[in-house]
Amino acid sequence: MTDYAIIVENVTKKYPLYHHIGSGLKNIFINPREFFSFLKSSNYTAIDDISFTVRKGESIALIGRNGAGKSTTLALLAGVLKPNQGVVKINGRVASMLELGGGFHPDLTGRENILLNAVLLGLTLKEVRSSLNSIIEFSELGEFIDQPIRTYSSGMLAKLGFSVITSIQPDILLIDEVLAVGDFAFQRKCLEVINSFKSKGVTIFLVSHNMDDVRKFCDKAIWIENHKLKSFLPVNEVIDEYISSY
Repeated sequence: MTDYAIIVENVTKKYPLYHHIGSGLKNIFINPREFFSFLKSSNYTAIDDISFTVRKGESIALIGRNGAGKSTTLALLAGVLKPNQGVVKINGRVASMLELGGGFHPDLTGRENILLNAVLLGLTLKEVRSSLNSIIEFSELGEFIDQPIRTYSSGMLAKLGFSVITSIQPDILLIDEVLAVGDFAFQRKCLEVINSFKSKGVTIFLVSHNMDDVRKFCDKAIWIENHKLKSFLPVNEVIDEYISSY
């Protein structure tokens, strides 16, 4: 099967829960087997046995309530996290924007972070430098481009991060709610860029709480509910069911 972009097979992701041991230190020595059994079972399941396949060129919305497991799913697709169980298969070059300021160094300027982030995304230094002016122009940061990004607002960080995305040619693009940040005009500009990627056959995964944008932009939607896959169908069907569940 060579026409797939993403295959997720029976994937589970758990995080350990750490408790204050306190006066229970004595129990470690008295009942070590019981103690370590408790630690092994004390965890939080963010994603529970999820499976889906995305074909090349599809635009997929990932929706669900806060804490359902959406960001964990994207992090698994980006390779930032590894599953405890199951397999994630990615077919192509991935670009991701999973959090504001992700991959940026707070003490470097916006200009320096563009160079750093673009190289981390796979561009050569020569390619980045040739695109640098257009990236800066897209960011709309003006004189702030030469200020340390620790001085940036959340909206400015979103602009900087998305401007870097415009310089690369990914096969798969992962975006986590960053379009909710920034002014309306910049959000529209970002959607135009995403639509441009879509027209070129890029597979897109978008987490968003804006159902209007999701309906207009995405072909299908994955609904995660209580850390499990609730539905994966054409976008209007999933959103109608999702809204009626509230």
